[in-house]
Amino acid sequence: MEENRKKTAILTGATGGLGKAFLKELMKEDLEEIWAIGRNEKRLSEMQEEYGEKVIPMPVDLSNLEGIRRVEEVLKARSPRLKYLIHNAGMAKMGSYGDFSIEEIDQTVNVNCKAPVMLSSLCIPYMEKGSRILNISSASAFQPNPYINLYAASKAFERSYSRALNVELKGTGITSTAVCPGWIDTELLQKEINGRKVKFPGLVAAEKVAAQALKDAKRGKDMSVCSLYVKCQHVNVKLMPQKWVMKIWMAEIGKYLEE
Repeated sequence: MEENRKKTAILTGATGGLGKAFLKELMKEDLEEIWAIGRNEKRLSEMQEEYGEKVIPMPVDLSNLEGIRRVEEVLKARSPRLKYLIHNAGMAKMGSYGDFSIEEIDQTVNVNCKAPVMLSSLCIPYMEKGSRILNISSASAFQPNPYINLYAASKAFERSYSRALNVELKGTGITSTAVCPGWIDTELLQKEINGRKVKFPGLVAAEKVAAQALKDAKRGKDMSVCSLYVKCQHVNVKLMPQKWVMKIWMAEIGKYLEE
């Protein structure tokens, strides 16, 4: 039975720009299956056509418990040797407190906070020495960020959970890494606000984030930061009072808030 358990990776948020970058990196690994989880069934099928039968499309909505239970059912049925769990799924709508419906708040918390915890809990029993958990947090997790407060707070939760889990897993050979990129050059970025073209300082390619994240996870790091810009940002927010940090943030985004 042990010999039939396939070496597997689970990748959520697989159809987005960063998800595709992670998939390309996982294709280089010694894996037999990559479970590509996302909500867009058509895009998942296209990914399988492009990358081959190693990619197993799993159309699942992780914003509700039924989706999590679906992953649990597949785990029990296939009993994989799980080498990677990469939780890249995330809700990233930017806006003030008044821009979100109750349903959007619920979905954001479910996907960004609940899903990584539940999936980690379900997946760890199928992992072994050398297995890696990567939760895609954000540089926004380093400090409170007005006008993206829900997103930043949810990513702070994800970062804190991932790093604490890494300590709890000590001795198992399994690691947990919080991946904290800055702005990533994908189709998700809002290029224009109120008629103004948005500038994204420290913008990096998704491929660079994915490659660095896997490298850091293999080194056992509990946090992955891929660019010098974000590393400096991390140091700055440790040294400065958070009120100052928020004032600087507001100075940077203020021009986009003007109508």
